[in-house]
Amino acid sequence: MQRLSVFCWSLLFVAACDGRSSEAAERRPNVLVILSDDQGMGDFSCLGNPVLRTPHLDRLHGESVRLTDFHVAPMCTPTRGQLLTGLDALHNGATSVCAGRSFIRRGLPTMPEIFAAAGYRTGIFGKWHLGDSYPNLPHQRGFHEAVYHLGWGITSMADVWLNDCFDGRFARNGKLQRYPGYCTDVFFDQAMRFMQTRADAGEPFFVYLPTNAPHGPHWVADGYQAPYRGRGPAAFFGMLANLDENMGRLDEFLRRSKLYDDTIVVYFHDNGGTAGVKTFNAGLRAGKTTYYDGGHRAACFVRWPEGGLGMPRDVGDLTQVQDLLPTLVDFCGLTPPQGATFDGASLAPLLRGAQVPELRRTLDERILVVQYGQEPKKWDCCVLRRSWRLVHGKELYDTAVDRAQTRDVAAQHPEVVARLREHYERWWAGVEPRLYDFSPVSIGAPQENPGTLTAADWANVYCDNMQNLRAGLNRNSQWHLLVEQAGEYEIELRRWPRDADAPIAAGVPKFVAVAGEMPAGKALPIARARLKIGDRFDEARTVDADDRGITFTTTLPAGRTTMQSWFYDATGEDLCGAYFAYVRRK
Repeated sequence: MQRLSVFCWSLLFVAACDGRSSEAAERRPNVLVILSDDQGMGDFSCLGNPVLRTPHLDRLHGESVRLTDFHVAPMCTPTRGQLLTGLDALHNGATSVCAGRSFIRRGLPTMPEIFAAAGYRTGIFGKWHLGDSYPNLPHQRGFHEAVYHLGWGITSMADVWLNDCFDGRFARNGKLQRYPGYCTDVFFDQAMRFMQTRADAGEPFFVYLPTNAPHGPHWVADGYQAPYRGRGPAAFFGMLANLDENMGRLDEFLRRSKLYDDTIVVYFHDNGGTAGVKTFNAGLRAGKTTYYDGGHRAACFVRWPEGGLGMPRDVGDLTQVQDLLPTLVDFCGLTPPQGATFDGASLAPLLRGAQVPELRRTLDERILVVQYGQEPKKWDCCVLRRSWRLVHGKELYDTAVDRAQTRDVAAQHPEVVARLREHYERWWAGVEPRLYDFSPVSIGAPQENPGTLTAADWANVYCDNMQNLRAGLNRNSQWHLLVEQAGEYEIELRRWPRDADAPIAAGVPKFVAVAGEMPAGKALPIARARLKIGDRFDEARTVDADDRGITFTTTLPAGRTTMQSWFYDATGEDLCGAYFAYVRRK
């Protein structure tokens, strides 16, 4: 579907809401978007899971309009970027969980920026995963209050060394703090505190509550795991049980604080199923990272008691996460920046049950593309129209009669294949020119000096967690950088992060957390370090046994450049890149 201007969709919204009172139209609701991490469509008891119990999510499901053919990306960062921009991942730049592709392109308006410009107070509590340094941090992209972990979460490459799900250290507007308690409990507590403060001040709020649960590591108190031992992935289900318990606390808070009726609550998950797939997958094929429905079809519940949504019900139209931003813009009467466009469509009339012929025609005829990746390739995608799914440009499934996608009917419907391929060709032509236009990481900016670079941002390379680091995997690539200010720079290369305080060549002991552990880190025979910056600097230095880091000094002009590092053994064999680089403009 072609990108449509906010103005066009606002006209549809106005037509659908013509009968509402002016007072209701002027009143701006609060907004709460809850996004779980690695939950699948089958991980709800209300959707048929025979083992897992989710009574509070079931109640939300029963009180909501449910989008039953709703699609996200097959992996978490692309879904988050699509949510916050209303643009396809290959349009907004955040196409992968790492590989230098986890940033929303600069200049694109984000959901919190749009809400903040309209007088809302904005807060995020949980998983960000759209950049770990200036200018990509949540409080630099529109959030007034941000409590978040780095990277994809606890034990990710960018996260705090030896962080735990219990009594963890999270950043608050860029500054690390320790938060007593279990991570999911902490994020819900912080969100409720923020909402109460805003309510007491009479300020509307937009709260984004993206939990790291039930993403691994599956560390949760034994009491939540015990009911599921021998019946499925106990720790994974235990994290969901804790999440469901927090949903109950949240609902009680909203009612007690008199926020329930005029708060829009949206709940969905960020990709297809993971650890729970073998137990129950809601009849879908495959799971996370795949282009079958099990990889990107998600549950989505929308509740707004005073919003005129009518009776709770299922809505079966083809919808996507990119629709949520234009929908909330219309629900709340917001005005995005001039010229802003969305790949998604406002579903406000649809959710209200209004009959808007133009929207009906658009939804019936819309064609969507699901694509992501650390190095996106043509036809590595799913193209969707109504119940049709064209997978990898050649397999065709009709999910209306074959939900599990077991029968490829491409040969029986060549006209459908041709139409979907034609749409994708046009779509691909629009995104291909910028596929290697990396959003750079800034260094030398006064807002963040010194700065930290991690292997998670190496271009086109997957190296984003502490398991990769501890195993000493031989991976390497460039960092794409923007030197914000010309000057003399010190660049320290390390294998282990500074807070590990370990020699470059040494191993590290295993980490025993409250409810789990990580293996010991492998020693590597590193004897030499090399640093190359663009075409202007290339030096190597000896690494002694006790060296924690090797520091290089050079003068850099302002502007775009690339940087790469190498660690070698005594014979000159390439072992890996420096997983961490600390950069300071002197």
